[in-house]
Amino acid sequence: MLDSFIMTTGAFSMIFDEFDRVLLCHRRDKDLWNLPGGRVEQGESPWDAAIREAKEEICVDIHLIKLQGVYYKRDVDDIVFNFIAKIIRGVPRLSSEADSIKYFALDELPSNIAPKQKERIFDYMQNKDSKTIYRTQ
Repeated sequence: MLDSFIMTTGAFSMIFDEFDRVLLCHRRDKDLWNLPGGRVEQGESPWDAAIREAKEEICVDIHLIKLQGVYYKRDVDDIVFNFIAKIIRGVPRLSSEADSIKYFALDELPSNIAPKQKERIFDYMQNKDSKTIYRTQ
């Protein structure tokens, strides 16, 4: 019998303002900026998780526009769904998960951004009009 195999799944959203600045939130549990998102719960779809996580982390309702990319993180056996989204209700505000929220220009991303999320942001900006990206990170 095989040992139990558990691959985790994440779902994140890229939200841009009218100046193409990306919204990041600073985590309360680590000194790290990241896209709104997190783990997909059992029985939940990645798209529902992205919507839920935006509500929990930045207190807004979002509409998912498209799937930007699917990324496999081999080192931790994690698959990540990355969406492009827009805010449809609410204004981003602090939560129990985020102690700061800010839009960043691509040339001003904080040094303590999650590196793989930075890579995903640049993937999208370089390939805005292309199809979904599938990549191992």
